[in-house]
Amino acid sequence: MAAPAKPRAFRLDDPGVVIAEAGQGPDLPRGSVLITPEPEGSLEEAVTAEPVRRPSSPWGRLFWAALGGLLSLSVGLWVTQLVDDLFARSDWLGWIGAAFAAIAALALLAIVLREGLGIVRLARIEGLHARAAAAIAADDRDAARSLTGDLVALYRADPRLARARASVEAARGAIVDGADLVRIAERELMSLLDAEAQRLISDAAKRVSLVTAASPRALVDVLFVATEMMRLLRNLATLYGGRPGALGLIRLFRHALGNLAVTGGMAAGDSLLSQALGHGLASKISARLGEGVLNGILIARFGLAAMVASRPLPFEALVRPTAADVAGGLFGTKR
Repeated sequence: MAAPAKPRAFRLDDPGVVIAEAGQGPDLPRGSVLITPEPEGSLEEAVTAEPVRRPSSPWGRLFWAALGGLLSLSVGLWVTQLVDDLFARSDWLGWIGAAFAAIAALALLAIVLREGLGIVRLARIEGLHARAAAAIAADDRDAARSLTGDLVALYRADPRLARARASVEAARGAIVDGADLVRIAERELMSLLDAEAQRLISDAAKRVSLVTAASPRALVDVLFVATEMMRLLRNLATLYGGRPGALGLIRLFRHALGNLAVTGGMAAGDSLLSQALGHGLASKISARLGEGVLNGILIARFGLAAMVASRPLPFEALVRPTAADVAGGLFGTKR
């Protein structure tokens, strides 16, 4: 069996280097090098592709629904038995127990309604995001007009976006292409919100970096980072109009982690970190300070993924921020 070819260096302007498609190159003399270019857009598609979500098993959903029903029945029977026992002891104890049970039931109903509304709001944001991507791909003017009308209605109560809403309404009345209309809406409505989102992410990264650098216990680091991640996720979702409850926050957290995994957000080769280490930062800081900086970068990466998951429009007209944009202050520099 022939030995594998060893790697070697060559110059692109070398006459022995030929650039051609695979299988289409000319007959090359011995010793020549054939370079096959990658198809355009392949890298971008690999980075921006949506995570593949496997459909959940219906048996799993049935199991959890049945288990939840059994737990609800058991709690209801326990409360009923408790109230009956209180009435058996004294009427006034029974009425107090019944009042507490009614208050608890009313509070539970309010919590369920709040969680349901939070999930509906998140589904609305996700639907706007999908409709925007479809309108841009198809350059559908009618779909873009309907989408921008829903976006204006979504931010109707935000006084900061009054001028932006007026600009979008004017663009809806003009004759523009569907894709251009969506991009106009993104520039007008998302610019201010994106700037605020970057500020939230930057502040969270700085807090995590400082606290974890000064914290004496790893458990404190883990708890603070987890708390800050959920706090940042809720703030970003609220900023873009999601306002999720606890269940909606879990759903959004999963989407953010999916975006983080697809975009390679957990990789350590970020240009910001590479630049810092290349300037000898690792040899100038203590181990604890280095951990704090890395935790800050982690929060910045997660925040950017959460920003994409919370945003009602994809990044088309505006440039997607990077970790260097929101975490540059960790190294004393800001782009």
